[in-house]
Amino acid sequence: MNATLDILDRLIGFDTVSSRSNLDLIAFAEAHLSACGFRVQRLPDPDGDKAGLYAEIGPSGAGVLLSGHTDVVPVEGQLWSRDPFRLTVEGDRAYGRGTTDMKGFVASALALAQRAAAIELAEPLKIVLSYDEEVGCVGIARMLDRLAPMLGLPRACIVGEPTQMQVATGHKGKVALRAVCAGQAGHSALAPRFVNALHLAADFVTALRGVQDELATAGAQDPAYDVPCSTVHVGTLHGGRALNIVPDRAEMMLEFRHLAADRAADLMARIQTEADRIGGAYDDAGEIMVEQINAYPGLDVDPAEPVVAYARKLSGQSHTTKVAFGTEAGFFRGLGIPTVVCGPGSMEGQGHKPDEYVTLEQLATCDAMMDRLLDDLRA
Repeated sequence: MNATLDILDRLIGFDTVSSRSNLDLIAFAEAHLSACGFRVQRLPDPDGDKAGLYAEIGPSGAGVLLSGHTDVVPVEGQLWSRDPFRLTVEGDRAYGRGTTDMKGFVASALALAQRAAAIELAEPLKIVLSYDEEVGCVGIARMLDRLAPMLGLPRACIVGEPTQMQVATGHKGKVALRAVCAGQAGHSALAPRFVNALHLAADFVTALRGVQDELATAGAQDPAYDVPCSTVHVGTLHGGRALNIVPDRAEMMLEFRHLAADRAADLMARIQTEADRIGGAYDDAGEIMVEQINAYPGLDVDPAEPVVAYARKLSGQSHTTKVAFGTEAGFFRGLGIPTVVCGPGSMEGQGHKPDEYVTLEQLATCDAMMDRLLDDLRA
């Protein structure tokens, strides 16, 4: 584990909050993997200030893929008792932004790369590092067209998000939307003569709560999740310029997270129907325009699939789970690659929080999984 902690120390030192560049971290990983004998390909973001990475070692073939993201969430507004971008080991805990989500797993994978360099492999070990996962899996979506031909069809993919090293077979998909409510400006003394865009927005929020109630009472259910139904959430609402002006514009950001049994297209159509109904009540004077700004697929793996038993054997865990948060796993699954989620740390316990940490026990368990993987790949 010393190698894993040394690498984790380097990774935590890179401030890779999603709003900033990750190129220094990628340069470090690229040099490290190249020195270990991996064939490495950088995948630059079209904007130029970020990049992903693909690396493999061993003969050509299916092999096994390990996947992690390099970005982390912000620390601003959080009360940290330690430097968030400096690894601090105290007792059985390693503190720092990203230790759990998910540089701990990435460090373990890069430490595995050193061990893989020292033996002959019968099939390849493949590693993908992405960016901008924390803002809606944006990076992997931009990488995918270039990445897919390089990946081939690994027989298993492990996405190392924090699951306390349990094998996760599912998470909900997500669609993020922007809704713009258009009304009429006018003097507030004559307010009833105009269409108030904030009133449109309020009616729309009420309608969305009705959709949520329908999903909770009559929609698909999966008791493996803490919240067993698909969900609709309004995150922001802005509108109006001054108290004495009837607002002619209001904008809200909303999302829905859906079970595999609830098609995203059906939920989108349901939300659009409510927007049209509310706007249509004002003839041509009111309108609600809804646009999709981002989406990522969910994951729903049959526990009987071989990849689940394989991942359980590697992790040493007997139970499976499903997670509330999204991951990049659905993208790999969409390429036909058998995929699960398994990594050190607890998202509920430590993820996105001040004084984020991962326990040394969890890192050791992850390193042991990597050792079993290496034994499985060796010639």
